[in-house]
Amino acid sequence: MRTVLIIRMDNDGDVLLAGPAVRAVAATDRVVLLVAPSGEQAARLLPGVRDVYVWPCPWTGFDPPQVDRRSVNTLIDALAIQHIGAAIVLTSYHQSPLPMALILRMAGIKFVAADSEDYPGSLLDLRHRAACGHEVERSLALVRALGYNLPNGDDGRLMIKDALPAVDDGPFIVVHPSASVPARTASADHWTAMVKALAADGNRVVVTGSAAERDLTAKVAGSNAVDLGGRTSYRQLAALLRAARVVVVGNTGPAHLAAAVGTPVVSLFSPVVPADQWAPWRVPSVVLGDQQAPCRASRARVCPIPGHPCLDDVAPEEVVTATRTLIEEVAA
Repeated sequence: MRTVLIIRMDNDGDVLLAGPAVRAVAATDRVVLLVAPSGEQAARLLPGVRDVYVWPCPWTGFDPPQVDRRSVNTLIDALAIQHIGAAIVLTSYHQSPLPMALILRMAGIKFVAADSEDYPGSLLDLRHRAACGHEVERSLALVRALGYNLPNGDDGRLMIKDALPAVDDGPFIVVHPSASVPARTASADHWTAMVKALAADGNRVVVTGSAAERDLTAKVAGSNAVDLGGRTSYRQLAALLRAARVVVVGNTGPAHLAAAVGTPVVSLFSPVVPADQWAPWRVPSVVLGDQQAPCRASRARVCPIPGHPCLDDVAPEEVVTATRTLIEEVAA
């Protein structure tokens, strides 16, 4: 059994989407995962990972650190002393694997594989042409090209380790209104209206968010929901999502975390990125939002259309109906 280094330098949600590919490799070899700090929480919950390395990558993320020679050399030295038989660089379709491939070569790693549209020179041993479809499928296609397949009985859905705290607080729905990219979620006022409509329909609603998002979660919850903004760790959030009947969320990491714990998702999905690549994976879901809006495929971080119509025009009643549909589907 050799050690294979898998790299995914993005946020927690992106790391969760790499999970099926990680499990495919782990069925044969020992997997070590290299992630950015923004992906560490998810990385430590993925099945099949023997160890996690964390490095502040200067070419990914929305607020990347400056290039620091000492930091780069430290990573090279750390990788060089490991007995790594091969490295697989997983990237989103808009990213290049070549900066990381150069570091891997400098660390003496003899076999490097990645999807790459750019000419890689001697940086890649396997220059794979990215598959079409969902991000999960793209990662699986790359590792399959290396001979790795999911083991029997593994259907390729998202998963996390099952060691989560218990949540037993009666039936409830989770609403997660925030996103790291503002264009990928509805406005605070619209989330407030959706929570009010869900509560009026007889649902107990819990609103979640990080400590930095407490003002948002307090506004959205109002007197209609329980505000847990800033009160859950990542593992606690996973446990809460697992216990929920449905999660209502934008296109952001907790949508994938909900999928990883098997909870149905109402996804308010802005078309700034394609839904067929980023929608909740292999879990009962309803995707709402105008997928043909003028912002389609723009990758905009802030909505370029006044009023954010692709999401803020979704009527609260549509969210209520979608939630009912998923609850009934699971109960059937």
